[in-house]
Amino acid sequence: MGAVQTANPPSFESVWAILQENAQGMKELRESQKETERIMKESAERHDREMKESAERHKEFEREMRESKDQFNERLGNYINLFGDFTEYMMAPKLREKFKDFGLFFPRTNRNVSVKDENNKTILEADAILENGDKAMMAEIKTKLTVERINKHIERLEKMRKHADSHGDKRTFLGAVAGVVIDDEAREYALNQGFYLIEPEGEDLIITPPNGDPKEW
Repeated sequence: MGAVQTANPPSFESVWAILQENAQGMKELRESQKETERIMKESAERHDREMKESAERHKEFEREMRESKDQFNERLGNYINLFGDFTEYMMAPKLREKFKDFGLFFPRTNRNVSVKDENNKTILEADAILENGDKAMMAEIKTKLTVERINKHIERLEKMRKHADSHGDKRTFLGAVAGVVIDDEAREYALNQGFYLIEPEGEDLIITPPNGDPKEW
């Protein structure tokens, strides 16, 4: 039976070399970890910066859009008001002649009429009032005629009736509404409420009588 051989213990030099290698590996790992953390931090900072810049650009875009919308609405409102004034100016002088076709004779036409109470407070304003000794036609002239504006004209006529009664004015008041843009709902509503409906036709006007008898106030 042969002799048992035992392994020689590792030398100090070899153990030291292994430790040195491990230490170098740990150092490289720590440096790699630090580099990774640096890259991640820079990436996060860059992302935050880009997000902030994006938010600022979006905010600036919204501000420009609001300004553009406000400017557009202002220009549109000015245009509608100007066009409304032009429509009123063109329509009013022709109304007196046109109503003769319905047996209504009005020797006087007043535009932009304000009616005031005893305290000189305005209670109503009318675009045009055509008058004779027995009747008066109050006309509301709009660029776009709507059901809401027709209802406001009804309220206007009711106020006029009360004002006339309080001042001994026994005339009968009739109503007319005019518009350049009138949808089917507003057209039918106006005629059913007893109004004369006035519309432009080229350089002329056409008047449609109400459905049934004209309403009197």
